[in-house]
Formats: sequence, structure tokens, C-alpha cells
Amino acid sequence: MALPFYQKFHEHYDRSYRNKDLHTTMSQYQQEKKRSAIYTQGSTAYSSRSSAAHRQESEAFSQASSASAYQHQGSRAYSLGATEHSLGSEVSRKVASAYDYGLTDSSLLLEDYSSKLSPKTKRARKSLLSGEEKENLPSDYMVPIFSGRQVHVSGITDTEEERVKEAAAYIAQRNLLASEEELSTSKQSTASKRSVVSKQATSEIQQEETFEKKSRKVAIREKAERLALRKTIEETEAYHRKLNEDSLLHAPEFIIKLRSHTVWEKESVKLHCSVAGWPEPRVTWYKNQVPINVHTNPGKYIIESRYGMHTLEINACDFEDTAQYRASAMNVKGELSAYASVVVKRYKGEFDETCFHAGASTLPLSFAVTPHGYASKFEIHFDDKFDVSFGREGETMSLGCRVVITPEIKHFQPEIQWYRNGAPVSPSKWVQTHWSGERATLTFSHLNKEDEGLYTIRVRMGEYYEQYSAYVFVRDADAEIKGAPASPLDVVCLDANKDYIIISWKQPAVDGGSPILGYFIDKCEVGTDTWSQCNDTPVKFARFPVTGLIEGRSYIFRVRAVNTNGIGLPSRVSEPVAALDPAEKAKLKTRPSAPWTGQIIVTEEEPTEGIIPGPPTDLSVTEATQSYVVLSWKPPGQRGHEGIMYFVEKCEADTHNWQRVNTELPVKSPRFALFDLTEGKSYSFRVRCANSAGVGEPSEATAVTVVGDKLDIPKAPSKIIPSRNTDTSVVVSWEEPRDVKELVGYYIEGSVVGSGAWEPCNNNPVKGSRFTCHGLVTGQKYIFRVRAVNAAGLSDYSQDSEAIEVKAAIAAPSPPCDITCLESFRDSMVLGWKHPDKIGGAEITGYYVNYREVIGGVPGKWREANIKAVSDQAYKISNLKENMVYQFQVAAMNMAGLGEFSAASESFTCEEWTIAVPGPPQNLKYSEVRKNSLVLQWKPPIHSGRTPVTGYFVDLKEANAKDDKWRGLNEAATKNKYLKVQGLKEGGSYVFRVRAINQAGVGKPSELAGPVVAQTLPGTKEIVVSVDDDGVISLNFECDKMSPNSEFTWSKDYVSIEDSARLVAESKGNKTKMTFKDLGMEDLGIYSCDVTGTDGIAASYLIDEGEVKRLLALSQEHKFPTVPVKSELAVEILEKGQVRFWMQAEKLSGNAKVNYIFNEKEIFEGPKYKMHIDRNTGIIEMFMEKLQDEDEGTYTFQLQDGKATGHSTLVLIGDVYRKLQKEAEFQRQEWIRKQGPHFAEYLSWEVTGECNVLLKCKVANIKKETHVVWYKDEREISVDEKHDFKDGICTLLITEFSKKDAGFYEVILKDDRGKDKSRLKLVDEAFKELMTEVCKVIALSATDLKIQSTAEGIRLYSFVTYYLDDLKVNWSHNGTAIKYTDRVKSGVTGEQIWLQINEPTPNDKGKYVMELFDGKTGHQKTVDLSGQAYDEALAEFQRLKQAAVAEKNRARVLGGLPDVVTIQEGKALNLTCNVWGDPAPEISWMKNEKALASDDHCNLKFEGGKKAFFTITGVSSADSGKYGLVVKNKFGSETSDFTISVFIPEEEARKAVSEPQKGKKKSK
Repeated sequence: MALPFYQKFHEHYDRSYRNKDLHTTMSQYQQEKKRSAIYTQGSTAYSSRSSAAHRQESEAFSQASSASAYQHQGSRAYSLGATEHSLGSEVSRKVASAYDYGLTDSSLLLEDYSSKLSPKTKRARKSLLSGEEKENLPSDYMVPIFSGRQVHVSGITDTEEERVKEAAAYIAQRNLLASEEELSTSKQSTASKRSVVSKQATSEIQQEETFEKKSRKVAIREKAERLALRKTIEETEAYHRKLNEDSLLHAPEFIIKLRSHTVWEKESVKLHCSVAGWPEPRVTWYKNQVPINVHTNPGKYIIESRYGMHTLEINACDFEDTAQYRASAMNVKGELSAYASVVVKRYKGEFDETCFHAGASTLPLSFAVTPHGYASKFEIHFDDKFDVSFGREGETMSLGCRVVITPEIKHFQPEIQWYRNGAPVSPSKWVQTHWSGERATLTFSHLNKEDEGLYTIRVRMGEYYEQYSAYVFVRDADAEIKGAPASPLDVVCLDANKDYIIISWKQPAVDGGSPILGYFIDKCEVGTDTWSQCNDTPVKFARFPVTGLIEGRSYIFRVRAVNTNGIGLPSRVSEPVAALDPAEKAKLKTRPSAPWTGQIIVTEEEPTEGIIPGPPTDLSVTEATQSYVVLSWKPPGQRGHEGIMYFVEKCEADTHNWQRVNTELPVKSPRFALFDLTEGKSYSFRVRCANSAGVGEPSEATAVTVVGDKLDIPKAPSKIIPSRNTDTSVVVSWEEPRDVKELVGYYIEGSVVGSGAWEPCNNNPVKGSRFTCHGLVTGQKYIFRVRAVNAAGLSDYSQDSEAIEVKAAIAAPSPPCDITCLESFRDSMVLGWKHPDKIGGAEITGYYVNYREVIGGVPGKWREANIKAVSDQAYKISNLKENMVYQFQVAAMNMAGLGEFSAASESFTCEEWTIAVPGPPQNLKYSEVRKNSLVLQWKPPIHSGRTPVTGYFVDLKEANAKDDKWRGLNEAATKNKYLKVQGLKEGGSYVFRVRAINQAGVGKPSELAGPVVAQTLPGTKEIVVSVDDDGVISLNFECDKMSPNSEFTWSKDYVSIEDSARLVAESKGNKTKMTFKDLGMEDLGIYSCDVTGTDGIAASYLIDEGEVKRLLALSQEHKFPTVPVKSELAVEILEKGQVRFWMQAEKLSGNAKVNYIFNEKEIFEGPKYKMHIDRNTGIIEMFMEKLQDEDEGTYTFQLQDGKATGHSTLVLIGDVYRKLQKEAEFQRQEWIRKQGPHFAEYLSWEVTGECNVLLKCKVANIKKETHVVWYKDEREISVDEKHDFKDGICTLLITEFSKKDAGFYEVILKDDRGKDKSRLKLVDEAFKELMTEVCKVIALSATDLKIQSTAEGIRLYSFVTYYLDDLKVNWSHNGTAIKYTDRVKSGVTGEQIWLQINEPTPNDKGKYVMELFDGKTGHQKTVDLSGQAYDEALAEFQRLKQAAVAEKNRARVLGGLPDVVTIQEGKALNLTCNVWGDPAPEISWMKNEKALASDDHCNLKFEGGKKAFFTITGVSSADSGKYGLVVKNKFGSETSDFTISVFIPEEEARKAVSEPQKGKKKSK
């Protein structure tokens, strides 16, 4: 059996199981070696041999035994001389017996084997190496083996039986290691070892040669020992062949690791790896640390696992597939990962659109964006931006914005990157990113407080980038226990080694109203779902060393806070952490882990081994809290090549009583955490090293350490200052406390003045001394306080800040933009500009203009053009010089002051314009933006041209469209200075311009308005018209986003309404109302309401002639009320033929009255009429038992409810009345029918999933005596089973429905109460409809097309439930109907529909479609016979074809030979046999399984390659036996056996005589 590669080239002498018992056994073994009489049977010559020669012979024995075990050369291995002893035989017998009879005491077996295995026992010592020492050893000299402690062995499994099996498997594995090493080195080292021994001990060898003569007794004994050893070796070898190496528990290892790939787009790539381990590891694939889910994107990823080879196939790679991929293998022994990178390259040469799919391709930045590329500059804008967001733990959230890039380059996409608090956000199981080509989104699948922070999206386009940021707040989830604290956050591993892992976390902001007493830490081993608590008492310090871990295994952690009310929710789990030293982790990444364990490495020792290690150095206390102390040191320099362990000792101050802390479990890492120390006491610590040679001297003791928190809780911050920011946020700043250590951050809390309730403003500690608190209520007054946080805890609260009212801060406006010359004269110019983007929270009060001369391209000094602020966005500058070039700049002003001046405009020349057409319109603005409309307004141009302006044209285009994409919105010029633009696409970004026209023509277009995104913002409200109880008509509007300085402005036809005699406007808070005094036709128009100080919030309402009439009618109705009617008077027929007249009012009071009128006469309740009023529901009813001829006429219900009146009338005359009367009579008769058995649902059909036809009907009012009889074409149908009517359904199942089943079906239901019948017509069109449905169900039952190779070709087939000729089957190949030939055939066999392609060729590749036509619809099944599918099918066809040919031409015996031939002695026997084969076969005869040759007695002939003759001239008893004829050719062979039985007549007679006599004796 082959060994793992890491065990083939190392010497292996196992001393890892030497516990106290084994040391005793070892000493006994060494004494046993001195007694040489055990090998020589008392021979003094043998016992006088030197120890060196004895060791040489032992090595020879070991080499020989291992060679025999693995190369089947036992006899030659043991022919080295008479120097072999019986130790190997004894050990082998013990091992074999242990496996054959079961181990009852594993420790005994380990003891015996360990004490007698190593041929170098005098030098052998246990070597326990630390992580650092392992790195210094030669890589080809170390062999990882099992740990030496029996406790560790027994801890692997749960039951004694499994532990016994493990121990036995371990011994077998160790034997393999030792034997294999000797095998690999025996050929190379045997000669050299002999020469070395001869040089070192020549005299001893000469002395040995003098005793070569042995006595016969000694020679026989040694030969017997060799035979016994050979038998034992053969038995052991047979066991090793049966031994399954995979049954030995060991951690995963990558035999073949992943390899990185670089591929082109649209290509596919496969990642392969081979994993070994037992139990068989489970392999999970990751992309950028996120598990790959093949179901989220079907067809994108294919994951396969076959025979230990694991494959990840990525189809049609695109740029998003560039990532790091990881294969993670895990079993109960641990986890190991292999990494590979996939880089998807894009085409960088000349662009070819055929290489890309339309609308889906993207190019990298290097393709076209260079300083000389497509664009010299990109403008990046963000639309539909995400705002400050609030979420709760456990919820989902998505941040997104639309990215608009100008100019737009086809097949070119930007680089999108998300950041949280300045750090890049990587996709994980908690957060995913997405880029659709227009919109970037960041989605949180499960919010945690760790996700709180400032999120920034950065869009990079070549060398240009823009970014946008907003804060995300995550509130705590609702506590399961009222008053319990919130969950901690940011649970991470600070330090990890073999003995413990230090976990840290951040304290929560919310303590549940009671101080947090401490925290519980939970751990869970990766691969399980069992959580265990790590500490019995809560710890207050936000760091904790977790001990009791199993070395090499990975764990995840979580933390829970506790107060007097209970334990809070757990935190988010940490990332997995392995209990390994950092050096061990590095080795695991560079080489696979060996079976059993990589914890202790035992190597053959150098001459320097056996040295007691020196004391550790640099011992220090790295961390001290009231719960634990952490020590750290460096390993000693003097330690040999043997592994060392550490013992930690403590001593209370002012005493010399040193106590060992870890008496039971030595420490293997140069770090250790001490618990159970008395808080407040002082201690010193020291460390000793130990190995197999002994325990070394102690290190220098540490300085006296007081058990308690070294880290102090920070002091409270001071000078809390809030300042205004927006109408929903406040900026809070503070002064940080002094001398704070390891600061984690700050928690800010806010409270409405007078409420006494404090709410956290952040749930993730923030660093710095400034924070913006969002989500506040506009107009409320708040106070704030701050706490500092570090690992020791939270500081006291700071003093409360001063109260501040939440409202937007006022700032100076930003500069105006787009300065242009509107009109020019000889000595003056008219300028225009756009409104500033930011007004600073207050209305613009005016503008200031500066100008300067530009002479020879050199600008001069700026001069003021106006001393008094200009209110309009245009200004005429006078006293300029003719033909002089000027530049201008403009600044805006508001209550906060004068803003910055704009950048210098382009240069304009002061000269007389002679343009006849008007100038561009001014001050374009848009309002009332909705998802598919908006209102555009403008002002007339300053320069009207030679004639007055007669109208305006409005143009529109998409923001990213080219200039040739402008389109006009109005064919005829509009005289209005506004236009409502409709038909916009939701989410689209648009720009607008306006052109004025006069008699001379159309002027220049205005400056662009926009871009603006067509969308209805959340919370957008419209104007609502209302009419009160007094009939007063008013328009109402409400705004929830007003600033403190906002005002409502009403307009009619977008002209501000000043004082009006017909309208009254009033506003209060965030509501406004405009009331019509006397609505009339002169009030027609568009009424709009704008809210100043907002981002364009406005709404409008159109009042046209129809609306005026509706409102006036509604006003009249309110003045003179009527009883609202919900349902007018109606009539219905009840079950027994009764007639019910009814109506329903909206509501009726307790005083409501009803008068019933028939043909203008009031009728009253009596025998004929029954009346009822339900005032709760408003239902009014009148019942009549039967309609007679005199009841024809008009019925009216008159209502009166206080002041309101109403009525409803129903006319029942002529055909309407007669139809109602007939329906009432029918219902009466139907009621009579239902008194006996009857059909609730009449006969109908249904096609089942098995393609059967089910005739069914629903019956009612039946009993046991009720009978059901079925008829077809008036002939009774016999039914096997009697229906029990339990479900009220009668059915008749028709299987395999076909044309013979057409006809008239009838079912009769009858008993002593009467009968009822139902008929169903299944002929003509009804039958066709049913057959169509049957064929449809058959077609839907068809399975997917499958590919099957046969000896004749390739068959495509599908199965249906059953087949009908009415189901039309059509086959097509690559979209073309198949023409059937002798080579290509189609047919149906049973329920299989197939297409046979004989002798397939490459032309047969492609897509095949089988269409099943049910008479109305075609149902298709497709299969792709190309690529790998075709290749595999063709290969299988060729194999089957060859197999058929071989079977056809194989040599065989056709007949002629009997099974048994019984012949009398002396007779001649002639047998003839026919054989066949192409080519002609060769024949041979066998007798009793031995070759039979032709001779004179037995003549064998073979003629013509077809006939074989077998002749025996004179048969004798020697000819009896089993004969065989063997025929064979290159295609195969066959053997025909027969038996010849020769009998002697005399013997047969004697037997016949003796048999009866025996029978007589038996009868007696």
C-alpha cells in the first residue's frame, strides 16, 4: 500500500507515547538487550559481540523486514546471516494478533510496541517542539505524528470501542511509516552502513567471523525463526493490503491546489483541486470571501465533486468575475483553504462591436479614457441620491443612487467603490453591491450595529471622480427581556495561539435602564451549531482570553451583556479563528497538514539533543485586569532541537512561596493567561522550560503586579456645544477628556427639553470631537450629552448641553452661474445669470455685479457695476466703452450676507446688436415635478427684437442625449409664459430650453433648465378641493417639509394672486386654504401653490367648466342634503320563489322613516307584504310570497331622516315583469326538485394528470338507498364499484380515451323521493375539444429530451404517459423541419417518442426540437446535440458499434458437443462440432483443464475453419474426465465443456447385484 507523500522520506522512531508507564517499560527493554542469552540460547560466542555490531544487525533486520513487507521478498531479506533475532517476529505477532482478536487494552499494546520498536533506544528521547523551533528544523527531517499523551488519544472519540480502533489504526500507521522509510533508504544505505561499521569495528567483525560455524541445533532454530517471521510478515502484508488509509482520522489536505487563471471575457474557466482527509472533507467555494450560491445565477457556476477532485466552472466570464476564489475543505479534524485568483481581461485593440452583446458589454478604463481618448473631461452627477437612513438590527436596507455621466461613451462603465467611514466596503454575507449600468446600490441583508457609519459612493471615470456621502443609523433590536441591555458589537480576535484566544468587543450604547454588570462570552466550533458559555461570572473588561480550546480547530464567538433585568441579545458572531500559533498558521498556508495532527513534531535528535532548556527571556505582563493576567515571553536560546513546554509559577508579594499554576497541563505557546487571582493582591510571575531531559531554571521574575484593571475608565467629555445644521439635524461638538488610553469612541444622546427621556444618537462609537445627530423633529428643542468608551468601560455622562431649536442653519449663498450677455448696445450691455445652486437656507435678497476690461487678452481690475443690490437675475451695465472686451462676475446675497463671487465669465464685446429676432427667454425654472410631468416657467427676453414677442417654443431632450436630439413640445407657439410638460418617462433625466418668436423669426434658445429627474418624491402631496357642510368651496394644500422661513404663495395661471375680491387665502402652520367667495365661470384657470424656502415643492389644480359644474352641484347638495343611497331599489328572487324588494342607504338614524308606494298608492304590512328596516346597516326590505298578474307596476321607497330626504323607484312592467315572474316560478320548482336526490353540479369532464378522462358530477340530498346509473348512447354502463357518496361526487373514469369513447353520456340519480338526471354531449366539437385537452395533457407529461447512443447511431427520445395518434409529433433540426430518410427516422415505441440518427456525422450537430401539437398549441422539448454532448454520444456510439461488430465476429461454438457422453469401454467415440468466427478461429482441446494433444489414441481435427472433430478409437476408463473445446480469435474466445463417462459392463453388473442386498439389510 502506498504511503502519503509526506511520510516517504523521513526516518521515524516513535517516542511520542512515552508517559510514566512507558519510561518504565523502556528501561526494562534496555536491560533486556544486555541479556544476550535471549538470542543465543546461552552461547557465549554470540553474547560476546560488541554493541556496535549488535546495532548493525538490528538495522539489517529492520531493513529486511520492511523490504519483505512491501516488496514480497521475504526470503531474500532474511538471508543476510544468522545475526537476526526474534524481536521483529515478536512485535509483528503482537500487531497481527491485535488486529485479529481486537485490542482490549490499547495502552498495553502501545507500551509493548513503543518499548521494542526503535533500534536506537540509547539515544532516543522524546522531542516536544514549539512553533518557533519547528521552523528551525530541516523540512526533510520532520515527520508529524500523533501527540504523545494518552489523554489526547482518548479525547478524539467518544466510545471505548472507537478508541481501541483508533489505537490499532495508529500502530498500523506508525508501522507503515517506519517500514516505508527503511524501504526507501535500504538500497542506498546498506552498503555504506556496512563499510562504516567495518571501519569503526574491524576487530569486532573479525572476531565475529571466527564464530561463523554454528551447531546443527542453532541452525535449525534460526531457520525455524525465519519461517515464522516470513509467515508473520505475509499475514501483516495481507492486512496492509486490506487496510483503508482513508479510515484514519486526519485533517483535510490539498493534494492538488488551486491554480490562478487569466482568461478573456466570454470564455469559461475551471478551477480544480484535489482534497484528501478522513472523514471526507466537505468543500465550499467562496468568491471574495462570500459563499457561491449556484441557484442565484443559474448556469453561471457549476460545482462538481468526483472521486476527491473538486471543480468550480465559471461560464461566460465577465469583468465582475475578476476576484479571489477560495476552496474551503472542512471535517471534524479542522479546516483548510486553497486560494486562486481569476483575472478576466478585456479587449484592448480596435473596438469590434461583434465581440460584445448589445447593451450588456463594458470596457475597462484603459480602453478609451486617456488624456487623448474619447473625452477630455467627464462630468459625474448623482440623481435620486440616498439620504440619511435609519434602520433596525435584523432588517434589510438598500442604499442607492443614479449615476449620470456626461459625455456618455458606449460600452464604457465607471469604477464604483463604496466606503464606510473611509474604509472600502467589501461584499460579504452581510452586504452586497450591485451596478446595473445606471444605478449603484449597496444592500444590507441583515443590518447590524457594526454597519452604522458614514457611507460614501465614489464613481471614478478615468482620471475624474465624484463622490457622495450620507450617514446610516442602526437602532437596537427590540429586547426579548424588558429592560435587558442591547447587544455588544465589533466582536474580534486580538490574539490567537494554541492555549487561548483573546476576544474584544465594544460596549453597547443602551443599557436598558440599569447599569451593565458585565458580559458573557460564548464560543461555537466551526461546523457545529452548539454554543457554550466561556465564563461563569460576567466580565466587565471588554477583552477576555478564552481557554479550553482544542488545538487546530476553528471557533466563532459572540458576546452578551447582562444587567439586573436579564441578559440581552447576543452580538453578531465574529470571524472564524483557529486555535493555532501564528507560526503554525503560516505553515498551514504553505504546506498541507499531515494526518493525525500537526501539534507535536518528533524527529531524530542531533548530537546536541538531551540538553535541559535554559530559562525564557523577556517575561512581561502584557495585560492585567481584575479577572485575569496575560504573560508573554520569548523561548530560550539553549534548547536543542527538541520541543519544549512551559510551566508558569506565581508568588505573592513579600513572600518566597512560588506555586506552579499549570500543574496538569504544560503550556506550549510563549503566552499564557492566568485566572483565579485575588483582586487587589500583588503577584510576581516566572516561567520554566521543560523537555524530556528535565525542567530548566526559572526565568527572571516579573515586577510586582497588582491584580486589577491597568486601563482606567475614561473621564467624561466636557464643553458640549450644539449648533444648527439642517431642519432635522444638529451638529454636536465637545472637548475630549485628557490622558485617555485606548479610546474606542464616543456615544452621544439627545433629549427633548422637558421630556426627561434620553435616546441614543449613535449606536456605534464615533471618534473625533464632532458628530451630526440626525432624525430630529423640526422646531423641537433638544439637549445633548456625551460619554467616552474604552475597553475598561463607559465614562460618566458629560454635563448637559444648552438647549437648541432644530432648524436649518443660515449661510451665505453659493455663486450664481452661467453668466451670459442678453443684449448689447454701443455703450451698455445686459447680463443674465442663473440662480445659485445653494441659497444658504434663506431667500436671495439681491445680486451684485462686477466687471473688468480685457485688453490684449490681459484682464484688468474689477469694478463695481451696481451699489444697490439687483433683485432680478438680469442687469443692464451702462457707461461702457464701445468695442471694448469685458468680463463679468456676480455674487448673491441673503440674510446671512454676501456670498462668493462667481468665476469670471467669458469675454463679451460691447457693440451694437442689429438682431431682428428676440433674445433668449430668462429665468427658466421648473416646478411640480412628478414621475411623468412637470411645469416649466420662464420670463420674456430682455431684448424683444424689432417687433414684439408673439409666442414661445419649448424644447426638450434627455440629459445625456446629443444636441441633435432636441424635440419641440408645442407645434404652435404658446403665448403663456408656462407650459405643463407631460409624457415624461419615470426616472428619466431631462433638460429644457425656450425660444421666443416675433415677426422676424425665432430667436436664440434660453439657457438650459435642468437636468431634472422625472420622479414623484416620497411625501409629495397635491392640492385637494373640498366643499364644507355650508357649501363653501376651497382649495387646500399641506406641506411637511417647510423650513422656518417658508411661506405659501398662491397663483392663478402662474401669476401671483394679490388682493382679490373673489378669493380669500389663509395659512396656518404647514397648511393653507384658498376659498372661493362665489365660484363662477370667471374663475376658470390653473391654481397653483408654491412653498418658498424648499426644494421646489409646489402643486396645482385645474378648474375648468366641468369642474365648476361639479363643484356647484356638490355645494348645492351640501346646502340641501339628501339621504345618501348606497344601493338603489332592486328586486331578487329567493330560494322558494319568494320576491324581495330592497335598497340600502349610507346611514340611517334612529328617527328614519320609510313609506312604501305601489302605483302611487301607499301599501302597508299584511299577509301579502312583509316590511323590515335595519337602521344599523341602512337596509330596507319588503317581501312578497308570490308574483301575480295584478302585481305589475311601479314600486317606490320614500325615505325621510330628519332634514334629509330621498327616494328610490323600481319599474316592473311588460317583459321585465314577466321575466321576473317566470324566474320566481322556476325557483319554486327548483326548490321542489331539491327536496329529493338531485345534482348540485351537472355532468362535466376533466382530464387527469395520468391522461385519463374523468366524468364527474356533484350530488346532494342523497341517502343509502339512492342509486346512480350511467348510460352511454342510451346503453347502461356497468360500474364495478358502488359509489358511497361520502364526498358528494359521482365519477366515471375512462382510461386511454380515444375516438371509440365518443358519444352521449347520461347519469340518473334516483330513490323513493324522486329522480334527477344530467346529460353530457361528447360528439363533434365537444369531442374535439376534449381530445385537444387530452393531447395537451399528454404533451405536458412529456419528459425532457435525452440522448442515447446505440450500436446503429444516436437516439433522441422522450417519454409520455401514453400516446395517441391525435397527438402530432414534429421534429426540427436547427430551426428546419427534419426530412425523414433511412438514416434519420422517427417513431413511437410504447410511451417512448424517438428520433433515430444512424451513422451520425458532424452535420447532425445542433439544436433538436420535438414539437407535440395538441390541435391548438405546440409544446416543445429541446436538446442541444453539440459540443461535449455530441462528442460523448458519438464516442459511445462508436464504442457500441465496435462492441456489436466484436460480438458478431467473436469466435464461438455453434453446437454439436453434448454435455455428457456415457460410453462403454472399448467402444469408439466420434464427436463433431461446428464453430464460427471472423477471422476463422483457432481451436484447442482441454482435458481436466490441461491441454490435450492429438495422437493415435485421441485424434483431433479442424477442417475449413468451421468444423472440429474429436475421435477416440478405443475408449478406456482412463479417458473419463472433463473435456473442453476452446475457440478464439481477435474478437474473443469461448469454451464448450463436455464430460466423458466410461463404464465397464462387468462392474455395472456387480453393482446391480450388490445394491439389492444392501437394501435388504437396511429393511431388516
